[in-house]
Amino acid sequence: MTTKRYGLVAVCLLMAGLVLMAAFGSANSSASPAAPPASGLLVGGSGTAPSPAGGGYGTYGDASGAATAPAGGGGQSGGTLAVRADEKLGSVLTDGQGFTLYRFDKDTAKPPASNCNGACATTWPPVLMDGTTAGTGVDSAKLGEVTRADGSRQLTVGGWPAYRYSMDTAPGDTKGQGVGGTWNALAPDGSKAKAADAAPATPAPANPAPATPMPQPTQQATAKVQLSIATNPQLGSIMVDANGRTLYHFGKDTAWPMRSNCEGDCLKTWTPAPPVDADKIKGIDPKLVGKMQRPDGTWQLSINCTPAYLFTGDQAAGDAKGHGMANGLWTAINPAGKAAGGK
Repeated sequence: MTTKRYGLVAVCLLMAGLVLMAAFGSANSSASPAAPPASGLLVGGSGTAPSPAGGGYGTYGDASGAATAPAGGGGQSGGTLAVRADEKLGSVLTDGQGFTLYRFDKDTAKPPASNCNGACATTWPPVLMDGTTAGTGVDSAKLGEVTRADGSRQLTVGGWPAYRYSMDTAPGDTKGQGVGGTWNALAPDGSKAKAADAAPATPAPANPAPATPMPQPTQQATAKVQLSIATNPQLGSIMVDANGRTLYHFGKDTAWPMRSNCEGDCLKTWTPAPPVDADKIKGIDPKLVGKMQRPDGTWQLSINCTPAYLFTGDQAAGDAKGHGMANGLWTAINPAGKAAGGK
């Protein structure tokens, strides 16, 4: 494995050399116009990818949205609020167009206060009080408002500020449910939506069998194969970890020097994939597989000299909901270490 690791380092060094040679060649040429400044290496694409409005994290799904989807940049009126019966979540509060409304655990209800601003408010547009009314099944006494940092008046439900999710692209979508472990669909009274009102819970047995928790992304499974290839119906062959979780690249990261630009709130949605053992790789060229040390001292898996991540929105093996997020900056990884599906 030592030889293979040196091989990986050599590949990364070669890439750096080519970049430097190109830069010196451009600087010393009088016949060619000045080259534009380098914008970093973007996985699976050419040129400079546009900077996402939401900061490149925290959303998933089709960023284009439907024609009637709420805008991703800024709040708007909730219209005539309604209640929808959701099969999994029970009674869910929606806006006048049928889009799910959400609450944020980092906000407060007593007193009402919103802690979602800036890029957060682009991903989670606040529902504005102006023009919002209570419809059938909505208690107007539960509705209120809070003044945001920008001076706008945001709807509150049971004291909790209300939001839409910019990646809910059709009425009835609940893609924001559980994102980051802090976002939940709103029930009509302002509590977190849950199906408890649909049917009474079955009493637990006196001596229940111990639960087997699904390994956390930061834990490396002790399986025979920790890194392999799976087939996705839309993307074709993609890299997955020992639990079948899809691995991703971030277009804002760089291959040389190998660097992660996913920090802070980004890490709440995109978890650095842990390194793998050299003898537990299947169907992938070991020369593509390495690791890098993050600023906090932890180690992260790298694929093709670029950091690899897991998406918290992928809730089951085979999910690849993070592919294409943030205008294509987040991409699943194919067996060659590049963007899956040609994206």
